[in-house]
Amino acid sequence: MANQNDSFIDEVTEDLRRDRLFGMFRRYGWIAVAVILAVVAGAAWREYSIASAQKSAEAFGDAILAAESAEDPAAALAALDVAQDGEQAALAGMMQGNALVEKGDAAAARERFEAVAGFAGEENRAMRDLARLKMVLAEGEAMDAAERDQILSQLAQPGAPFELLALEQQVVALMGAGRNEDAVTLIRQIQQKDGLSEGLRRRLSEMMIAMGVEPEPTDITPAVE
Repeated sequence: MANQNDSFIDEVTEDLRRDRLFGMFRRYGWIAVAVILAVVAGAAWREYSIASAQKSAEAFGDAILAAESAEDPAAALAALDVAQDGEQAALAGMMQGNALVEKGDAAAARERFEAVAGFAGEENRAMRDLARLKMVLAEGEAMDAAERDQILSQLAQPGAPFELLALEQQVVALMGAGRNEDAVTLIRQIQQKDGLSEGLRRRLSEMMIAMGVEPEPTDITPAVE
């Protein structure tokens, strides 16, 4: 008899547990369904966003290549339908500036590089610094010396993206001002830094030779046969 009572109690307990479970599902089950739907919708949206971004990037790349192949690349690049800021605008602006340099319009090239540097900002320091360096290169000796020195001093800070190239331009500026001794001293300092490319090492040696200074053997990059 005791076994029958225990069995009966177990069945009643199980029924109560089942009823409570169904009750909770009826009351809160919609939350689980909503979560599942949200996860599915989120995954679908991510896939759509990735596909859209890829399609946009491919279209932008095709437009850039077409503009580069145009009779007037600078004008074609300027006519591209891109946002006024952002990575695509920065890239288009940089390429337009390059095209203007090749065209011989240094003033217009400087404006484009300056615009890119302006909206790139701290969020894209590498792009900003590259645009400012190209601005210096585009104007060359025509740039105000004080402005050039200020820009190069900022770009040549230790750890800056284009530190070594900015230092090289400081050497060029010193040579242009007739300060050859200072230029040689700076070259020696640059040669002690890590990360020098063979091209930069060769250019530094050539500048020393141009100033009548014989480079050390370790400063000369062997010619590639």
